[in-house]
Amino acid sequence: MWSDRRVIDLFGIEVPIVQAPMAGPGTPELAIAVSDAGGLGSLPCAQLSVPQARTALDLIADRTSQPLNVNFFCHSPAAADAARDAAWRARLAPYYIELGLDPQLQLPAAVRRPFDGAFCELIEEYRPKVVSFHFGLPAPELMARVKGAGAKVISSATTVAEARWLEDRGCDAIIAMGLEAGGHRGSFLTQDMSRQVGTFALVPQVVDAVTVPVIAAGGIADARGIVAALALGAAAVQIGTAYLFCPEVSLPGAHREALERAGDDDTMITNVFTGRPARGIINRLMREQGPISAYAPEFPLAAAALAPLRAASEAAGSGEFSNLWSGQAARLAERSIAAGELTRRLAQEAQRRLSHLTVSASPGD
Repeated sequence: MWSDRRVIDLFGIEVPIVQAPMAGPGTPELAIAVSDAGGLGSLPCAQLSVPQARTALDLIADRTSQPLNVNFFCHSPAAADAARDAAWRARLAPYYIELGLDPQLQLPAAVRRPFDGAFCELIEEYRPKVVSFHFGLPAPELMARVKGAGAKVISSATTVAEARWLEDRGCDAIIAMGLEAGGHRGSFLTQDMSRQVGTFALVPQVVDAVTVPVIAAGGIADARGIVAALALGAAAVQIGTAYLFCPEVSLPGAHREALERAGDDDTMITNVFTGRPARGIINRLMREQGPISAYAPEFPLAAAALAPLRAASEAAGSGEFSNLWSGQAARLAERSIAAGELTRRLAQEAQRRLSHLTVSASPGD
């Protein structure tokens, strides 16, 4: 039923839909549901320890034998900068006082663990079908071990230059991540957000620039977006925000409420939550301290000083200090539908639309 089967055959899946990993909201239950429905479910590991990742992988293995994508970040750990940290805490101090918190409160560590030898051993043990990376690729020796474990490797590119870089270093497919996408930008050769490219301009240029299959990501939340991406040469799509409305995700109530209200122009790219550009729903912290702040410490250190503010405000039902990640197409997503059913509906409706287009374009019509 799908004319371009490159990603389907590469991953051993039934429909060309990849669930975006979404560190935080993404759960083993979400990955299981998508994989069982014929898509590629994804397990985000950037906020997990190795034992936590092992527990999640065991749970998935017990409940499905379908292909799985395991996702990691590839950033270099930032060195603490005492002066910058102090300046950031000073800017946040009025919020602490407002919420009844001590501005000198000892902070928890900001946990965003990059892919390393311990995680690589986990991949070698569990041998998932796909391993994906964000912010580039791991060191060549780690990359070689991942591929040696039999995994297909994919990573995000936000420019043509990044796509070529990924292909040159052995990626089996490339995620063309447009400006519309929610969450952290996958950028690694540039952090200039003023020159980022929209999905439907980026995808065909990446398709023309590389020989491996391209997976379109960003602003795709319904069947119309899938059809458009495939028409531009993508072999599959990656969908994130649409899955945030599913019961299998892990989201604070304030985030769910913000998603329900979000319109086309209610998101911004900001660095104030983690120190790295990411798209989320506009809230007070973004308006007053950003969206892009020179004071925010390097990724992921900015998140540490925000943790007490987030916990206190979410306990009161507020998301004003939370990273409300979302893409620009939240309004297009179906509500209150299980992830497996959503995957099937998206695939079926995309096939229906593609079939209609094929019939309409037939000679003699």
